Order: sequence, then structure tokens, then C-alpha cells
Amino acid sequence: MPSNQNPLGALPARFRRERLLIVGCGDVGQRVLRNLQTGPGAGRMQVLALTSSAGRVAGLRAQGARPLVGNLDDVGTLRRLSGLATRVLHLAPPPGEGAGGDAWWRDPRTVALARALRLRSLPASLAYASTSGVYGDCQGALVPETRAVAPGTPRAQRRVNAERAVRHLGRAGVRATVLRIPGIYAPDREGGTPEARLRRGTPVLVAEDDVFTNHIHADDLARACMAAVWKGRPQRAYNVSDSTHMKMGDYFDLAADLYGLPRPPRVPRSTAQEQLSLMLLSFMSESRRLDNQRMLRELGLRLRYPSVAEGLRA
Repeated sequence: MPSNQNPLGALPARFRRERLLIVGCGDVGQRVLRNLQTGPGAGRMQVLALTSSAGRVAGLRAQGARPLVGNLDDVGTLRRLSGLATRVLHLAPPPGEGAGGDAWWRDPRTVALARALRLRSLPASLAYASTSGVYGDCQGALVPETRAVAPGTPRAQRRVNAERAVRHLGRAGVRATVLRIPGIYAPDREGGTPEARLRRGTPVLVAEDDVFTNHIHADDLARACMAAVWKGRPQRAYNVSDSTHMKMGDYFDLAADLYGLPRPPRVPRSTAQEQLSLMLLSFMSESRRLDNQRMLRELGLRLRYPSVAEGLRA
């Protein structure tokens, strides 16, 4: 079978049933599942969910998905994915900092998935969840998707290389889309609000040292993922962010006021390293404002929470 042949074969369009494969069915993937079960056209698409844990099979099946046990770190378990799905949503993260070999800078998981999908008929589309961290520090500039990537951390570099693997798959005939995602929040998401950090009294930077930060509500992200699967343009990147342009300290001040908690203390950057973790410091070393107009215009997405104030209040 030619690699670019429609995976549904020669059936007339009215008899074809789309099959969506979700790779990485964590919080956002499960929100996608809920939308597919309750939204318009519920039940018209078969949903496959790849999981590396046999213990999650029953839960995924209860959410309306057909579970597939496989591990992105074990290429042999991925062969069955080839030709199964007409569309793919790739939400799995790359290996972490402690991964062995050269995984500190690349994403072997995305490469393995791409190779498995190419063994037989290709899916019509694939949307990949990347990070806005691929842009690096932009010193507060407004950042469109046309800006060159400049990753400043190993985590962001792995995402850049994963994006390249996705684009390579796109050149083989898949309508490949990259979603560049900032901080994800939601009240019903584990660690999805700043409340715990506020209660710990974790400091933020003083205004003159502060950085712009970007956010997207998890429910809006789930809707953006499906919009990208269906409407994303070939070889296209989208900033999946709300319309808020706010500095990090102001964000935590807003949250503190909404929760009725004390605002966090402010510290200069020169002393922040004595009080903050390396992870927090890395987030505080990059400043950018994401331009989301391409997402709104091309994906036709109307955000339920166009600002973090609305999302936190909800």
C-alpha cells in the first residue's frame, strides 16, 4: 500500500469513520475525550488512546476510548499503530532531564512515533503539543509564530527537535501542525492554580526585573487541540495562548486578590537565586508576549476564557 494512500481505503466518504489516536492521554487528553463524548457529533469518531500503563486501560475505556498499550520508549510496541488512525493528537512529553543517552537534547519518543506511523498508510493529520519555550528569551517582545526559535534550556531544545521530526513527517504527506503552548491552568487540574504557591509565600520579582508570562486554560487548550487536528494548516505552528499580556508578578497579585490571600513578596533578581528553585528561576529568565491571532483566525477558536482573570474567576 502506498504511504500516502488514505488509511480508510476506497470506501465512499459517507461510509468512512474517522479514527483519532491520542498519544499521551493525561489531563489535556482526557479533556479532549470528554469533549468528544459530550460535544457536537459525539460518538461519530472512534478514539484510540495509547497508554504505557495496563492499569489505565479500564479508566480510558470508561471514558469512551479504545485503549492501546504501548510505550514510546519501546519501539517494538508501536508497530501496531501504523495504519490504525486517520488523525493523531500527540500530547506526550519528551524524556526528562535524567534520561540517558543523548535524550537531553532530542526527543526519541516523537521520532519513534513518526517512524511507526510511516510503516503503512499515513494519517491525514497530526497535531503536536510543543511549548512556547522554544522561542527562548524575547525580552518582552510580541512573538508571532514566524519568529525564529532560540531555545534556552535543554527542555526547550528537545521540543525544537520534536517539532523538526513532526515537520519531517509532514513532508511525507501528513498535514502536520505544531501547537506552542505556554503555562496551562485550570481549577480542576492538579497544580493548575497558583493558590498553593501563594500559600507558601513564594516570592516573585520586583516590577523592574519582572518578566511577561503567558497562559491558556486547560479547557481552551483541549478545544484548540481538536481544532488543530481538523483545521490546522500543513506545516503550520500556532501559539495557543489566551489574550492576556501580563507580567508574572501581576498574575500572582491578581490570583491572590481573587483568592483573598496575601500578595507574594517581591525580591530583586540579584537575590532571587537564594530563595527560588532552579526551575522557577528558569521561568523567570524568559520574557515574551505570545501573539495568538493566527490561532484565532485560522483555527476559528473562540476562547471561553480569553483572559486569566476570567479563567481564575470561573
